[in-house]
Amino acid sequence: MEPIIGETTAPEGLVKDTTTATFMADVIEASRETPVIVDFWAPWCGPCKQLGPIIEKAVKSAGGAVKLVKIDIDQNKEIAAQMRIQSIPAVFAFANGQPVDGFVGAQPESQIKSFIERVVTAAGGSIGPSPIDQALEQAAEAEAAGDAQTAGGIYSEILRHEPENLQAVAGLARSLLAAGEADAVRQLIDDLPAEKREDPEIKSVAASLELADKAGESVGQIAELESRLAADEADHQARFDLALAYYASNRTEDAIDHLLTIVQKNRAWNDDAARKQLIEIFDALGATDELVADSRRRLSTILFS
Repeated sequence: MEPIIGETTAPEGLVKDTTTATFMADVIEASRETPVIVDFWAPWCGPCKQLGPIIEKAVKSAGGAVKLVKIDIDQNKEIAAQMRIQSIPAVFAFANGQPVDGFVGAQPESQIKSFIERVVTAAGGSIGPSPIDQALEQAAEAEAAGDAQTAGGIYSEILRHEPENLQAVAGLARSLLAAGEADAVRQLIDDLPAEKREDPEIKSVAASLELADKAGESVGQIAELESRLAADEADHQARFDLALAYYASNRTEDAIDHLLTIVQKNRAWNDDAARKQLIEIFDALGATDELVADSRRRLSTILFS
């Protein structure tokens, strides 16, 4: 079952407009219970229009740990003067009835999230996982359980709300690849801007796609390749093709073992093909994979012994 993701999951009343007359109740008094972020803006302010949606998104993602109050300074000059607002957008955070932090000017989303986390932590609170984070965790669990269809559905739902979420893009690509939809994966990666294709998770999927392309028909020839190897352990081509077939069949450790065997027996075979293939597999699995760390140590031992 796909999770419900989006603004409807945020508690009610997290974002509101206020005036000079209601500032005391909406900000000062309210901040005694929950930190309040105040966004001073104006309709003519271009950077305000950029910053506003980013702050709203970040506040709603904080799950009720902080509130947002917006004040149009054109309509509320008195409070703007009292707060000595000289440039907008200007953002102040209040906790326990007092201003505790703030900044002036547009900021990227990452800085806004850090600002909110700092304010909430300083007030003694904490921010739980956002609906997107919860969905990503649920998708990862489905992947780990081998349920590519469920994982793909969740990743697709995440991308419906956050089209540029690279973690979800990579997850969807892995799910499609597991379902044998290599062309869809290729298209998904090709549609990304060049700089985003450098993301480690995206590069890992791209490496997996390349490996799947290399495996080709060998996946259906595992029994034949195993027989060839049993008849002649020095048949490095059979061992190499079998390693690719094993990898494509999710027998990753077996694939690595065979490639390491080739390196050990004849590193120079086929222009160092086995070692190069191992590096591609390591890239596909990712640097944090425990199997990669162990296999790299084994490879180093073979190369430098």
